[in-house]
Amino acid sequence: MVPAAGDTNSQSTRVVITGLGVVATCGIGKDAFFDGLCSPAPSGPRRVNDFDPSQWFGPKEVRRVDRFAQFAVASAQMALDDAGPLKVDPDRAGVSFGTGMGGLESLENQTLMYAERGPEAGAKRISPFLIPMTMPNSAAANISMRFGWHGPSETITTACAAGTHAVAAGASLIKSGRCDVVITGGAEAVLTAVSIAAFTNMTAISTTGIARPFDIRRDGFVPAEGGAAILLESLEHALARDAHIYGELVGSASTSDAYHITAPAPGGAGAARCMELALISSGLTPSDIAHINAHGTSTPLNDLAEAEAINKVFGIPGPPVTSIKGVTGHALGAAGALEAVAVAMTIERRLIPPTAGYEEPDPEIHLDIVYGAPRAWDPGPVLSNSFGFGGHNGCIVLTPPAD
Repeated sequence: MVPAAGDTNSQSTRVVITGLGVVATCGIGKDAFFDGLCSPAPSGPRRVNDFDPSQWFGPKEVRRVDRFAQFAVASAQMALDDAGPLKVDPDRAGVSFGTGMGGLESLENQTLMYAERGPEAGAKRISPFLIPMTMPNSAAANISMRFGWHGPSETITTACAAGTHAVAAGASLIKSGRCDVVITGGAEAVLTAVSIAAFTNMTAISTTGIARPFDIRRDGFVPAEGGAAILLESLEHALARDAHIYGELVGSASTSDAYHITAPAPGGAGAARCMELALISSGLTPSDIAHINAHGTSTPLNDLAEAEAINKVFGIPGPPVTSIKGVTGHALGAAGALEAVAVAMTIERRLIPPTAGYEEPDPEIHLDIVYGAPRAWDPGPVLSNSFGFGGHNGCIVLTPPAD
């Protein structure tokens, strides 16, 4: 019998990471991605120019799937391939995927075509697949259909925290006993003219095209696209097939600032509480955390608030901190998933990637920023932060695999 969600007898189930897939401007595939994180950052919007959807979709199918969902399916397939041979009960296999804005590119393209051709001619040319292409849940749906998995297929849309919340939700499906395996992650493709204009007009985007997390010269984020997927399994399921284990997801938390639709709460109060709850969920103390993968968007208010929150929880300066957004840019709903893959690879490679763009310290920020070059370390528990518009806060804690 399948245990019901929330079954207290199965809450001790341990959740491990056994597969990684990623599509990012700095690399497609886990190894190319991590190598890119340790290399000089590009400039300007972070487009994935070398992504070829024909590797995963036929010529007819590709026209019916928005770019963000293409990223999701591609990264999910890579994660499954990375995990090795997998026999799973389809009813106990689920999907939990995040996105901030769904199929915005398809919607904008079709809207422009309609406007150019006029109401009569334009209406006839609107794709009958436009609605399923724009649905935020189309990424999770396409993954479920691709692999024939009949367990829960769910979508998280909590802005820039969506990827992290999706990973936490996927882990909960396993901890509850509902699923043995879950593909989780996030995807985003919103580098459209209207989207960039909107972010520019709200003064969120860097005017220099350079992301400088925590640097005193930071002036906004650099928009990005991409996707990342993680295969989660119960420890028992992974051990039974002798799977390679990258790490264990030991805890998570979610809070709301309930303060402002875009600005963080003063002093990072909501973020600090989220970190504290993630530690409690993990059974860890602040001194146990060996590294923090920060949200670090390169915006003046958000970086300062996150730094203050980290200091409240961990003291000054606290554990070594990095933000990979100096390289990846900010992929909104995919960001937390990209960062979860980065953490798993950080543990695997025993190397913390540097914070690209960070050169001049901000006297108001008191953190141990990893910058200039990768930093070798002895892997320990890692906290990964994501904080989204609307005051959505998400944190997950990953640890190295047990001996």
